[in-house]
Amino acid sequence: MVREHFQVPDLSRLQPRQMQHAPRLLVLYGSTRQRSFSRFLAEEAGRLLVAYGAEVRFFNPSGLPLPDDAPDTHPKVQELRQLADWCEGMVWSSPERHGAMSGIMKAQIDWIPLNSGAVRPTQGKTLAVMQVSGGSQSFNAVNQMRVLGRWMRMLTIPNQSSVPKAFQEFDEHGRMKPSALYERVVDVTEELMKFTLLTRGVSSYLVDRYSERKESAAELAKRVQLNQAVTGLGR
Repeated sequence: MVREHFQVPDLSRLQPRQMQHAPRLLVLYGSTRQRSFSRFLAEEAGRLLVAYGAEVRFFNPSGLPLPDDAPDTHPKVQELRQLADWCEGMVWSSPERHGAMSGIMKAQIDWIPLNSGAVRPTQGKTLAVMQVSGGSQSFNAVNQMRVLGRWMRMLTIPNQSSVPKAFQEFDEHGRMKPSALYERVVDVTEELMKFTLLTRGVSSYLVDRYSERKESAAELAKRVQLNQAVTGLGR
């Protein structure tokens, strides 16, 4: 242990900060179908978050290239990455396909870099995960997204939403029908707002850690660039 980098947690640095703007939340959904239940679920979450006082933006995945099938200068990739930088938290809503999140959902997450220089663009941001399925209740997609959220060092809230037989839960206008499943969506969005309000402005300190303080910014950037080069060689 290097004593100069060992820090006793300081409660005063974890007090919620008064911010001048509303909480900024980005909503991603995992289907481009015209009647997309994952989009309908995402839109319900967005409406609730606005009612709770958030500023909400959606990313439409239509036209997003497959990861590594286009340069990161592609307009849709740039749009996604700018939104990921802008937000303080996210909602991920995916259909379950073949027992997993959709490829469209995974592609969006894969285009968000783990590192941008020496900066992790998702680190410390809040996350809520939701899924829809055509059959019985399942949690495969939300469980997978939780793993990805942890890998991206996001603060994934405890609550989640899984909507079985989604074709029965939305009306012809794409609005979710009143039910216990809808009430769970209300619960999830309320919890996401609370966690976002609690952590924004202090998230960088919350996820700051000893091992990274040992590294200078130059050393960290060098390691990141080396890891990216090695990863590129393995593709």
